[in-house]
Amino acid sequence: MPRFVRPDGTALHYTDEGHGLALLCLAGLTRNGRDFDHVVPHLPGQRILRLDARGRGLSDWPGPETYTLAHEAADAVALLDHLGIARAAILGTSRGGLQAMAIAGFAKDRLLGVALNDIGPELAPAGLSAIMERLGRLPAERTHAEAAQARAAGWTRFADVPEARWLDEVRAQYHEMPDGPDGPGGLVPRHDLRLRDAVMAAAQAPPPELWAMFDALEGLPLCLIRGAKSDLLTLETAERMARRRPDMIRAEVPGRGHVPFLDEPEALAALRAWLELMG
Repeated sequence: MPRFVRPDGTALHYTDEGHGLALLCLAGLTRNGRDFDHVVPHLPGQRILRLDARGRGLSDWPGPETYTLAHEAADAVALLDHLGIARAAILGTSRGGLQAMAIAGFAKDRLLGVALNDIGPELAPAGLSAIMERLGRLPAERTHAEAAQARAAGWTRFADVPEARWLDEVRAQYHEMPDGPDGPGGLVPRHDLRLRDAVMAAAQAPPPELWAMFDALEGLPLCLIRGAKSDLLTLETAERMARRRPDMIRAEVPGRGHVPFLDEPEALAALRAWLELMG
């Protein structure tokens, strides 16, 4: 299991596969490197790096005081250092996209380009509220099958998603634990539930200058993929981003909320066009 250790003692898990342009994939708030399982098979000819952020997946869970954009962005650059990679492109889903923008602020010379999956410099209150409803709480469902069925029935911003896809998603995000002598089983998240504490603490601090972070991407090949039914990234914000970056490659993915899976035809066309700019 490939890992590297940060100065604070936190060991971070990553995967490194393929050859070609280095593409660092950074996952959403509670997700991990498996978030990109659906898109990676469609991106041959790239060196795909996936990082489990601290507090997620197979990385250490050191505590909410380190679950910050600053720590996470520094960790991502440290992975490039660990692997001896001078520059990489970043594909960032949600929180991972914010990490990419943060990197542009202090280590832009390490970036070849950035693709943002359903994230931007303004976060809609409806989407934030939906995230907070789930964050830091155990799911009511007790099995992967039950959770997949619940998503198929309840995630109404997504259309034409087979239940098998939802099953893949929940397996990537939860362990299924059997009943045993230590107590009842159920679904256990593959992330630290104390992420909620970190998000709540960040909400009490002065907000980051997200538009300034976005503007720091100037000069880099940029791609934006948005779920047409996203409740976190509004169409108005996406249009404002496009006005600031008219060269930005864009895709609106129909029948998707927050976040697209990235193997949709619209998403793949945008990603391939973006990669060609750096190839």
